[in-house]
Amino acid sequence: MAMADFTGEIALVTGGASGIGAATTRMLNERGAHVVVLDRDPAALANVSDLVVEPRRVEGRLLDVTDRSAVEGAVASVVEDHGRIDVLVNNAGITGPSSPLWEVDPDFWHRIYDVHVNGTFYLLRSVLPHMIAAGYGRVVNVASVAGKEGNANSAPYSSAKAAVLGLTKSLGKELATTGVLVNAITPGQFDTPIMKDVTPSHHQVLLAKIPMGRMGQPEEAAEMIAFLASRRTSFSTGAVFDLSGGRTTY
Repeated sequence: MAMADFTGEIALVTGGASGIGAATTRMLNERGAHVVVLDRDPAALANVSDLVVEPRRVEGRLLDVTDRSAVEGAVASVVEDHGRIDVLVNNAGITGPSSPLWEVDPDFWHRIYDVHVNGTFYLLRSVLPHMIAAGYGRVVNVASVAGKEGNANSAPYSSAKAAVLGLTKSLGKELATTGVLVNAITPGQFDTPIMKDVTPSHHQVLLAKIPMGRMGQPEEAAEMIAFLASRRTSFSTGAVFDLSGGRTTY
């Protein structure tokens, strides 16, 4: 099967040192891209070259996506070093304990929104002007089936991911004639490190909703991301692509 070609392209992947982000980093690099991994984990970044087949085409940069000034500085630095940004994958994310909304710690609520909503906004606001000026760009926002369904006892995460979907749809319309396409994926249960923050009982509840009867693998998400981030995607923008093993069919 012919694969998307990213030869010579510059890709940014947030949260790109583990889980779906790491699989995406590896796949884009394998297909020719120079990947800049933006991650808040210094230990993971130190080993980022081990993720890929071509270490000369990957670099790790420490970044907390909730720090607007740091995001702006990181993007400016990448453009200065490489001249452009062709691909942005907004993948950085966190989760946390399950509880009814009225028991949610307000600090946890704000932290979830800072990472998933504000962090995504800061990256988009910094990267999009460069893509628009170049007349080309591909953005993939990693949302969640929780943003489509609204998981019980997960209101902060569900509502934040719903915001990412709304943001994706708005940008698809705003940028439709610029050459910059913005799409989102909605993973369900995936076998990634973030799952360690989900209680076993909640994990079983979520797993029981998947008709395929298993979790997804990071490489399966990376394959969809790579397609949406490539030039092979040319007439889809503001769209949401399901990755839930049949859980969500809308």
